[in-house]
Amino acid sequence: MGTGPTARLNLEVRRSEETTIRYTASGPAGGPTLVLIHGWACDRSDFDAVTDHLPATLRVLGIDLAEHGESRSTRDVWTMEEFARDVAAVLEAESVSSCVVAGHSLGGAVAVEVGRLLPDTVTHVVALDALHYLSLFPAQNEGQREATLHMFREDFAGGVRGLVEGGSPAGTDTALKDAYFGKMIAVRQPAGLRSIEGLVHWDMDAALRETKQPVTVFAIRDLVTMEAIERYGDRFDIVLVDLGSHHFPVEAPRATAKLLGGTIGTDR
Repeated sequence: MGTGPTARLNLEVRRSEETTIRYTASGPAGGPTLVLIHGWACDRSDFDAVTDHLPATLRVLGIDLAEHGESRSTRDVWTMEEFARDVAAVLEAESVSSCVVAGHSLGGAVAVEVGRLLPDTVTHVVALDALHYLSLFPAQNEGQREATLHMFREDFAGGVRGLVEGGSPAGTDTALKDAYFGKMIAVRQPAGLRSIEGLVHWDMDAALRETKQPVTVFAIRDLVTMEAIERYGDRFDIVLVDLGSHHFPVEAPRATAKLLGGTIGTDR
């Protein structure tokens, strides 16, 4: 595994006049490739410390989705499918022919869509504390969707605080929760709200039916319900971990790197 800061190239790909996606690349071109997708209202820097603990032989691509981090877009479409096209544009620019795609939170949904979009390129889809939250990921009925979106439309800060609290097991440090809240509340608008709309309208069940790759979910034990395990245990592999909060890649980068290395065969 890596032992120090990893040299990263800062690159960009322009999808259209509307969208420019910025990303980092480390490791040898042509090496086994791992693609890292951040969560909603976060950015690729969440994976910097994780990358430092990954093998130097691994090609790692950390991507800022549109209107997150340094990526910019004036488009009108904020679906999980469109975010997947952001990722696909990077893979095309990097001439990636085979990769594992890992996404945190909303990025897990995007990773599923990348797998569906590029079935011959993506070999494994990994979700980092994603997909198992039944109030966000599976298709909601109209009443459920409107209840969720009403909360964010009427009190965006309250909605963000609710997400942070919902992803924090008992005993999570208050200062840590406040730091996540401060970062997420600053998400660029209108993309921030529209991305939440895109997520609650996403039909995860339909997407999973068309995703041929194995799907592994690394989920915080205290945040997983038995209902979720019973509903999806036969569709994706749920691995329970004790690594902190919903944002565990930030809190436990070395352990996260070991988990990710195992999915690509480099955890030795």
